[in-house]
Amino acid sequence: MSERRQLINLAYRLLGSLAEAEDVVQETYARWYAMSRQQQDAIESPGAWLTRVAGRICLDVLGSARARRERYVGEWIPEPLPERTEWISGRPGGATADPADRVTLDESVSMAFLVVLESMTPAERVAFILHDVFCHSFAEVAEIVGRTPAACRQLASSARRRVRESRGPASPAAQHAGIVRDFKQAWEAKDIHALIGLLDPDARAIADGGGLATTFLRPIEGAEQIARAWAEIADRISGNMTLLERTVNGQPGLVAQQDGVTVTVFAFEVAGDRIKHIWVVRNPEKLRRWTTG
Repeated sequence: MSERRQLINLAYRLLGSLAEAEDVVQETYARWYAMSRQQQDAIESPGAWLTRVAGRICLDVLGSARARRERYVGEWIPEPLPERTEWISGRPGGATADPADRVTLDESVSMAFLVVLESMTPAERVAFILHDVFCHSFAEVAEIVGRTPAACRQLASSARRRVRESRGPASPAAQHAGIVRDFKQAWEAKDIHALIGLLDPDARAIADGGGLATTFLRPIEGAEQIARAWAEIADRISGNMTLLERTVNGQPGLVAQQDGVTVTVFAFEVAGDRIKHIWVVRNPEKLRRWTTG
């Protein structure tokens, strides 16, 4: 069971869904326990075996996810994770019960990073995450992906290029938090000019309601269009919604609460001193970590 944290971390980064990551880890352990004790004892490194099996299951899930995403209502955004203190508060004695508690919140789970991963082929994603994030050799990756080590090296290189091309100039965490705070204040004040000043001219806002919550179905492009849309949202929710600064996937973000229950999570990508992307998650199935605890 000591491998469980590592497997949850791997599967979440590969799939962008904690619920699916949990299922993968359960299936991995089911296959382990389906073997006889003699078969288990014959495995030299159980950790490597579990990683290999989990990686292959994730590869299969990623393959079928493409078809499922085509049927998804609106845009699909990875499942956002709260900061550890958010999901264990109010759980005396059960602080480590949630699999989310086993996800390490670093740069490789930022929303911007996970969204770039979504643009990769399943094989690219698996090769890149296993090699560049979890430091597995290409020989080990090849066993999981079912290709040669040289081919896996090419896959990881292609994925690395995508990540590099998608990145703007990084902002220090304090600056990032300050810009998100300023955005919150401008939004609450319905100050369109202040909002436009905080947004990159080519900023993009994407929302995920999954057909289960009302939201805009197509991306909103451009600083002015986003600012006006957010001012309209402020008019609609005025008085019955509370905006709070929270950590979303290890980065400064916002949550909207209604009657103390989180109904929307906002993740931001800040490049330089402007907001480049806003991801709005309203699908209640992706907010379970935020609404329980």
